[in-house]
Amino acid sequence: MCIIGLDIHRAFAEAVAWEDGRLRRLGRVDMRRDLLGAFAAKLSPSDIVVIEATGNASSAAAVVAPHVKKVVIANPKQVRIIAYAKIKTDTIDASVLAQLYASGFLPEVWIPDEPTQALLRQVTRRNQIVRQRSRLKNVIQSILHSHLIPSCPHADLCGARGRSWLSEQIVPEDERLAIDRHLREFDRLGDDLQVIERDLARSALEDEGVKRLMTIPGVDMTVALAMKAAISDVSRFDEPQKLVSYLGLNPSVRQSGPGPAYHGRITKQGRGHARGMLVEAAWAAARAPGPLRAFFLRVRARRGQHVAAVATARKLAVIIWHLLTKSESYAWARPSLHAKKLRDMELKAGSKAVRGQKGAAHAYNIKSHRDEERRWVEQAEGAYARFVAGWNPRGPKKARTDAANEVRR
Repeated sequence: MCIIGLDIHRAFAEAVAWEDGRLRRLGRVDMRRDLLGAFAAKLSPSDIVVIEATGNASSAAAVVAPHVKKVVIANPKQVRIIAYAKIKTDTIDASVLAQLYASGFLPEVWIPDEPTQALLRQVTRRNQIVRQRSRLKNVIQSILHSHLIPSCPHADLCGARGRSWLSEQIVPEDERLAIDRHLREFDRLGDDLQVIERDLARSALEDEGVKRLMTIPGVDMTVALAMKAAISDVSRFDEPQKLVSYLGLNPSVRQSGPGPAYHGRITKQGRGHARGMLVEAAWAAARAPGPLRAFFLRVRARRGQHVAAVATARKLAVIIWHLLTKSESYAWARPSLHAKKLRDMELKAGSKAVRGQKGAAHAYNIKSHRDEERRWVEQAEGAYARFVAGWNPRGPKKARTDAANEVRR
């Protein structure tokens, strides 16, 4: 068996082989698909190829994988020996990758399968379009601000009422042309967004895990798909804390010697987009009745609303792990609201709207039915608040147990 280290660049890769305790330079490999495949075909089926994570690492791994025993992608943030080396060349970098794997000290990166990679790309594209549309709104707002025009009184500046108000504002002719150009670009991006969301909705309708996650308050199709793309197979995580760490929602810890451990801000390592979507879902869950709102209010009373939102996002990550692992729906889900989410997802996927017929989501339109469901989850919220009322996070364990028993009585 031979370990091949590849230091990848855009146009070429430097290859070094580690075999029987010795390094052997294999030279440069062209990164075009056919030439990279020809290089991989010369390798032995028992060889292991090690690649540092780059923008094209997944594609390179897909080309090389059929010809070798295993392809390993290294985590660049943890391979510090390469980043801080005093003498740094492509050959040395490839050699270090091969030696680290041979010694068992190489931090690996998970390689998703092709359907998960496609979903990740679509989720990323949607996020990019949403950010571009937000940027265009901010540019229009800056134009109005520079001419002493107050903020738009309507919720959506680019909506029908917002555009009507915008057309009445007095600005120089060149600025008016710029605003019109930004609005046209905003509409074009909106058309692209509809196409991407249609494809995402169709894939979500075929995934029971996504539907299961949508039973959580605050989690819609977008959040559920972002989590599914980031997690893929939940069996990769033995316990919920590992998923929390993977999303970067665990607190940083500093401890040395006999001194106490100091816990700081969250690490923010791992999937940043999924982490951001969970925080947005936490804000939405904090406005909906249920145990999650009670948890948010309890943390907010001690630490403030921003810390409470992040703590709720961490709680959501734990709940998501349990739902996917146990193949169960959220215990305090509101059935009519979940049915409405599914119906909205069907409409985004291209299903025709049928008027005059009562579908599965019809119950959500009945106010008495919605109020009944809200009362049910509000009871769960109150039960959670009473259960944790006697908790003392800083007190001894016996005192916390006695307080919890007193609440149960």
